[in-house]
Amino acid sequence: MVPSKGNRVRSTMGGELSEGKDRHTELGLKEEDLVDMYRYMLTARFCDERQWALNRQGKAPFVVPVSGHEGAQVGSAWAFEKGKDVFCPYYRDLALVLVAGLTPAEVFMGLFGKAADPSSGGRQMPAHWGSRARNIITGSSPIATQVLHAAGIALAKKIKKSDAIVGTWFGEGGTSEGDWHGAMNMAGIHQLPLVLVCENNQYAISVHESKQVAGRVFRRAEGYGMPGIEGDGNDVLESYRLTKEAVDRARSGGGPSLIELRTYRFYSHTSDDDDRTYRSKEEVEAAKKKDPIPAFERYLSSVEVLDEHRIAEIREEVKTAVAEGVKAAEEADFPDPATAMNNVYADLPGEVE
Repeated sequence: MVPSKGNRVRSTMGGELSEGKDRHTELGLKEEDLVDMYRYMLTARFCDERQWALNRQGKAPFVVPVSGHEGAQVGSAWAFEKGKDVFCPYYRDLALVLVAGLTPAEVFMGLFGKAADPSSGGRQMPAHWGSRARNIITGSSPIATQVLHAAGIALAKKIKKSDAIVGTWFGEGGTSEGDWHGAMNMAGIHQLPLVLVCENNQYAISVHESKQVAGRVFRRAEGYGMPGIEGDGNDVLESYRLTKEAVDRARSGGGPSLIELRTYRFYSHTSDDDDRTYRSKEEVEAAKKKDPIPAFERYLSSVEVLDEHRIAEIREEVKTAVAEGVKAAEEADFPDPATAMNNVYADLPGEVE
């Protein structure tokens, strides 16, 4: 199905994956896919919990949480082809970059600023993801700049007649930036092989979406000549379905799509933010009732892919893998101070004292 412009798609379960129905089979997903998707969602959650603990211990200077976004990120990332397609994430996309190929150890290398950090060799802030080997394009701190990068890369893919496509992710706050609108306009005019995914968690830092976006994000797509689709980001299978349709459309030459996945972040915007100043404890607790991970666990049990015993085993396996990643990162070397100017200037004027 090719979505029409301005089409709105809702998950029928409102954040709860339907039980007893093989939705994954209809989507072309195998049981191995489901188990791997579940592992990635858990890995992101356990990495998140660990990085918050490290921050509170004074061992990690800055943390951008992912908890609550795992369904939207894993589901949408699963629709792309690793090794061929290009990922342009934003700072909250921990689960997404894990699917793209980063390991827990590499995530924590970046958190600690170690030399083996694949994003920058310990030179970037944490959560500024990048890996040439995995086609992950490093983003910047200013929001929505990665969307312009994605549009440019997509144009290059089209000119070269490549069947690779580009995906870019951002929050609803990013859709108020001029860079975002410029990228949308470029994508629509040139019908680029680009899929734009908005992870709408309802808060642009402390500003609620009612004061951030006039109307709905997905409805903005029509003004740029592309389909706009809205779905439940707490439903990993729905997130996959909507993104897969957009990916197939882009790869076949049908042009770009904008997908708005509605979700919620369970923690503050970053470790430097106090979310108690702009949202209530009751609101957060209500949102946690739609947690994408236990919802997916119930689905996996209902279709007899995993039972309670195997779910418990996998949770322990993932916790162990994350702990081992933290340990490896803690024991790794920091960058040599003598290399501080590498890749900064083309030519150094002289000896750096």
